[in-house]
Amino acid sequence: MAGRRALVVLAHPERTSFNHAMKEAAVEALQRQGWTVAVSDLYAMRFNPVLSRDDVPGGPREAAEPFNYAAEAGRAWKEGRLSGDIVAEQKKLEAADLVIFQFPLQWFGVPAILKGWYDRVLTQGFAYSYAAMYEQGPFQNKKAVLSFTTGGMGSMYSPEGINGDINILLWPLQSGTLHFCGFQILAPQIAFSIAHTPPETRSQILEGWKKRLATIWDEKPLTFAPSSIFDLSFPGGFLLKKEVEEQLQDRKYGLTVGQHLGKPLPPDNQVKAQKE
Repeated sequence: MAGRRALVVLAHPERTSFNHAMKEAAVEALQRQGWTVAVSDLYAMRFNPVLSRDDVPGGPREAAEPFNYAAEAGRAWKEGRLSGDIVAEQKKLEAADLVIFQFPLQWFGVPAILKGWYDRVLTQGFAYSYAAMYEQGPFQNKKAVLSFTTGGMGSMYSPEGINGDINILLWPLQSGTLHFCGFQILAPQIAFSIAHTPPETRSQILEGWKKRLATIWDEKPLTFAPSSIFDLSFPGGFLLKKEVEEQLQDRKYGLTVGQHLGKPLPPDNQVKAQKE
């Protein structure tokens, strides 16, 4: 798609890995469609995942202890004095329409180097504001997709599987991190049990990923509860409005994985876009 820009954030140290192959496939497929693609290969860059006072050159503006990293990093961003490596990643992110996060699932989460990227790059003011959360966030016109591999087979991540429902596993990252910053979240691209997948099937997965990427911008995002149905005030506790709760009483399923209302979780809420 001519004029569109993508950023692929890769978190895998091995160039011969399937994750690296998925990154290469994404770059190839998007460029073929006319996209401009930037890549942040975090291990190759030796990206520092550890936040510290060094991220805010010039020191804190507030003398009081303890040091408040979020507030100081936000202030440093506003004043243009954040650490250079953070600024470089923010510029890539700012330019991107689509962001792909490519990684192996580790301990039911992202690799530490990617978690550190979120911690340091998504600074207050730049990526989020408590005055404009979720679909109202700074990145509301951007789309994000998680593309990852797992050690376990798909059935292990089902509601009946030993690892539990993958929809629950994905909620903190897709809702609590990315959608909190405003991103529209596209259905994740998951390669289950990749270490036990034969070469011909791996090739099929790569080709399927390329095919999906050819039209990914036209995909409908996942569904999240809109901020408008909550009382967005401290006295109100940021809870669902009473009239909304009453309207939802007869629903078979909860609203989302997070706002389940004590009801069964809506099927595939974090892995498939809701049909009209």
